Amino acid sequence: MYQHIILAADGSDNSIRAAVETVKIAAIAPEAVIEIVFAADPSRVKDEVLHSHTHDEIEYNRQQKLQPVAKVLTEANLHPKITIINGDPGPSIVQYAQKQQADLIIIGTRGLNALQEFVLGSVSHKVVKRAHCPVLIVK
Repeated sequence: MYQHIILAADGSDNSIRAAVETVKIAAIAPEAVIEIVFAADPSRVKDEVLHSHTHDEIEYNRQQKLQPVAKVLTEANLHPKITIINGDPGPSIVQYAQKQQADLIIIGTRGLNALQEFVLGSVSHKVVKRAHCPVLIVK
């Protein structure tokens, strides 16, 4: 069964829904390590720097974004590890999952329409295309 589950999260409602599904999966794989992974998008780092005074404040704000997601897991008596990585979210999540030998990636989707996804690409779509392990996309 699953030994290492990565929950790709950004603190959004979609991430919280993905966390709820992670709890369900963890119920059938109680030995699994659950890791919440947040990819700090370089295109948004500039905005974070402009609104923060120190590097510690940036890290604190990122951790705070993930608290609602972590809360879903801790309320289910799970003890997730939180990891923040840097890079374009889709490829970075896949690269990290492969490096950590993850057995499953769980990720929420924003629900882009076909045109938006074609033009912009979605993180979940990029993860599915590149991942070397199963991926669960939560709508």
